[in-house]
Amino acid sequence: MSYEELEADYTRAEQLYDVHGTIEEDPTEPQHSRSYPHSPVPDEVDIADLRERLSHTGLTPSSVPLGVDIDTWLEAGQTTWDAFPNTCNGKMDAETSALAKALKHGNVELLTGARVRKITASNEGRVTSVEVDGHGTLLAPVIVLAAGAVQSSVLLLQSANENCPTGLGNRSDQVGRNFMNHNCSAVLALHPLRRNRAVYQKTLMFNDYYNGDGQGGMPLGNIQMLGKITGPILASQTPLPGPIAALIANRSFDFYAMSEDLPNPDSRVTVEGDQIRLDWKRSNWAAHEALVAKLKAHLKQAGFPVLLSRPFDRRTPSHQCGTARMGNDPARSVVDTYCRSHDHRNLFIVDASVLPTSAAVNPALTIAALALRTGRHIIETEFSE
Repeated sequence: MSYEELEADYTRAEQLYDVHGTIEEDPTEPQHSRSYPHSPVPDEVDIADLRERLSHTGLTPSSVPLGVDIDTWLEAGQTTWDAFPNTCNGKMDAETSALAKALKHGNVELLTGARVRKITASNEGRVTSVEVDGHGTLLAPVIVLAAGAVQSSVLLLQSANENCPTGLGNRSDQVGRNFMNHNCSAVLALHPLRRNRAVYQKTLMFNDYYNGDGQGGMPLGNIQMLGKITGPILASQTPLPGPIAALIANRSFDFYAMSEDLPNPDSRVTVEGDQIRLDWKRSNWAAHEALVAKLKAHLKQAGFPVLLSRPFDRRTPSHQCGTARMGNDPARSVVDTYCRSHDHRNLFIVDASVLPTSAAVNPALTIAALALRTGRHIIETEFSE
């Protein structure tokens, strides 16, 4: 599946999530049929200085495309770390963008406190209903499963029946397999005499090593800023005493190095009763180590004598995907290119497919683009009348 095939849906996703960005700065930015809906979130003073320093080392820093209303975010407090949950509507997450807009339609209803326990299928192969805690059995002509790479595969495996003894949609034995998770490291750059006063520092990235290693070799990955590390955050993740952690955090510029994981059928999700087992097999690690080394070399050139790094391990899986392999051959894949189950033609598994490599910079928008494409396909093929 080419980028060109998804481009129109990427553009729709960017509009849906009110993305702030520019197509003018990143040399790896692909063709856009339409500009981002809003201009980039501006750098704060110390991040603008960092951008200039990185430029002098030969890098091409660019603005991160962000689904963030920075004014609304900062009105709620000078919060540096923007991980889930979103408590002030400043982040364009699913609940503040896609769901909020969908719920404006009178024929859309959101059930809360509703955990789906099982999907049922008929002997003819069509899925017929879902069993939901607190709501009984719900019937529908089309069912879309979009619970994430882990939970989607868990639900399919736990919905096994006599006709599908290894799980729904699992004739290929690929449900739960090929679990992928970006290889990620945090890299902190410090100068003892230079403070970082930024509140929201996630406005900067560079993709100089995204399509290659700079010497004709294979791609290494993407670098962008983390949410600003604070003293309490650093102290909670290290043995450092609070005052020392605060001293470091006040001077650190915090980077997120991110490389692609690669599909491996033995990297998988399995279930035993209600117990979920995630066995993630790292891959492409040498490329990630090379990316971190390149970053550190540029940061030294940029005037940061102290560099600290730490990889994220299996306890913090980031940007999960895989577990429902996409392909044209039902014997080797779970869904087709419209996320339709090969085994159950009225079941769509949207957010667990193996994602395109462009997902590294913005996996949420890639999933949103696939979802929009799938939704249009469902309307055209299932409800054409």
